[in-house]
Amino acid sequence: MQTWKEFDANVITHSAAHHLMAVDDLIQRLGYARVSDVARQLNITRGSVSISLQPLKKAGLIVQDENRHLRLSEHGQALVDAVKVKRRIVQRLFAELLGVAEQQAEIDACKLEHLVSNETARRLISFLRFMDLHRDVAAEFLGRWRTVDPSCGEQAAACPTCEKECMARKVSDPPES
Repeated sequence: MQTWKEFDANVITHSAAHHLMAVDDLIQRLGYARVSDVARQLNITRGSVSISLQPLKKAGLIVQDENRHLRLSEHGQALVDAVKVKRRIVQRLFAELLGVAEQQAEIDACKLEHLVSNETARRLISFLRFMDLHRDVAAEFLGRWRTVDPSCGEQAAACPTCEKECMARKVSDPPES
């Protein structure tokens, strides 16, 4: 299997996820959603929304009634619910456990929410539940983990994580010019 091809196998794109969530949010807030409302919420043109909604309608995720009100199909609602859960758990993992700044954790969770598989999401939920239920073990684990220097202190060849080359240096911020 060529793993990189799995990226394109996602049910929805990042943009589609936000369109679906905008419809859901509007219905929750206003009781209805129209193309113009979605455009306003996403701060894009109505034309862009109309174009973006076509494949979602064709896929049966969004339905438009005779009054031009949008609603999510059962499958569309299930996708939105799953994406929202994945965003919450990834954001929590990044912010609370890894110590990523709250705003950056939110940005990164938004980037990943539609890409994380249901299997991985279930395992993350299980991990977070473990950390919640065993706060003493979690506190000890996090205390020890936070003492580890994120940059390599050893030769990369001796590091079981990096093996041949320091990965921490590869993801460091580029030098200022």
